[in-house]
Amino acid sequence: MVSSHHEAMHRIFRHDPGTFARVFHALDLPFPDPLEVEHLSVDLTEIEPIERRADTVLRIVTAESSFLLVVEAQNKKDDSRPCAWAYYLAFLHAKYAMPVVLVVVCRNRTTATWAEGPLSIGHATWPCVTLRPLVLGPHNVPAVTDVEAAVTDLPLAALSAITHATRPEIGAILEALSAALHLVGDHDDAQIYTELVELGLGRTRGARIWRNLMSIDLSFFRGETSQRLREEGREQGLEQGLERGIEQGRAHVLRILRRRGIEPSPAAEAKISACRDLDELDAWFDRAFDARTADDLFAS
Repeated sequence: MVSSHHEAMHRIFRHDPGTFARVFHALDLPFPDPLEVEHLSVDLTEIEPIERRADTVLRIVTAESSFLLVVEAQNKKDDSRPCAWAYYLAFLHAKYAMPVVLVVVCRNRTTATWAEGPLSIGHATWPCVTLRPLVLGPHNVPAVTDVEAAVTDLPLAALSAITHATRPEIGAILEALSAALHLVGDHDDAQIYTELVELGLGRTRGARIWRNLMSIDLSFFRGETSQRLREEGREQGLEQGLERGIEQGRAHVLRILRRRGIEPSPAAEAKISACRDLDELDAWFDRAFDARTADDLFAS
């Protein structure tokens, strides 16, 4: 089963595809700035019942050329992954006739070192395929501890928090990000990154720090912390917090769809706007990242 922190590690790129360019610049990698970015299907299945799904696939158009970016999240060493990655690269190259770049996001140095490879596939005497993924992890993603820097680039600050989740500097990173989220003008974006960081931190020490920081403002958080605080609010008769959470949950789902270029039909928008079930809104929020149409949210 795919874990929530696994999902968060690549959804940052899906929510703001320009993140990859800013991260690459921070690492002094010579990739040109994107002029156009398109989300592609992550379903790379050719023959049923074999299911092959990459985490995130983007088509990048620059002034010089076009290429595909495959973003994968990896939490631990897994010797089965190189074969899957090689399949993704070969399939996408054959289908789109474009160069493909594989980016692997890790949150611990051991996994990052392994993922950097080179990873060989084939006979030990003469391996025919060698993978060299571009790895983002605590060893090369900058630790964003400055509030001004975090405000300037929320996606990079969120990625910094996730990739440094187990590092000593995580407290300073999260404090800067928390302050930045309260300063940005786009409250919907702030909510999205608040949720992604919560999921990405998983059960690390950073998650405890983050929940303490976010518990200061109930209206700002939609995930596990907000649910716990809403329960406390109910016990104290503070139903206003629950109502606001429902309203923001509806707006959040619609916001994700429209940011991805999906305009819900009047019927779909009415169904979302009428929903008062927080669990259902949470499920729709998760599906909104992958949905091809608004109706995909409601599939059982």
